[in-house]
Amino acid sequence: MTDPQATWQPDNVHETLADVSEELVVILSQLQAFSELPALQAATLQARTIAANMLVLFRHEMFEHHADEEREVFPAVLRNAATGDERHRAEAMVQHLTADHRRIELLWSQLEPAVKAVAKGRPTDLALKDVEALVEAYRAHAGFEEQQFLPVAQAALGRNSADSAALALTLHQRRAGR
Repeated sequence: MTDPQATWQPDNVHETLADVSEELVVILSQLQAFSELPALQAATLQARTIAANMLVLFRHEMFEHHADEEREVFPAVLRNAATGDERHRAEAMVQHLTADHRRIELLWSQLEPAVKAVAKGRPTDLALKDVEALVEAYRAHAGFEEQQFLPVAQAALGRNSADSAALALTLHQRRAGR
């Protein structure tokens, strides 16, 4: 067996110290990465929470919201819209909003498997452009509904207090049961 001290020569000091220096760089680099671990854990927890919240939002809020509008609100508005221009505008808006619902639901169905994976802390390929497409589609939908449809709906439903009260009660009962 060869004695390591027997092969060591003063000329090797430079190489040995260079090796020690490289090892220190590796160690310090790994420790720097380690110091970021708590923040990464917090970000991972936040990602899982956001993903879980989105699953609940779509399952228990968004789809029900769309169904309530299509089952109750849109028909009530169409029943009470004045014949002529208001009725034609209301019909076009209802078609537009219903098409938006289907498009938003399709976008969600494409994202849902990845969102489920994030919620479970599993690696996945969740593309920013797909998330942004869904968010932008819903922002546009909500803006159209708020600025265009709801004023027409208010005018139409304001003409028939009985229909308006029945609609309000139906929606209230449905939401209370959720």
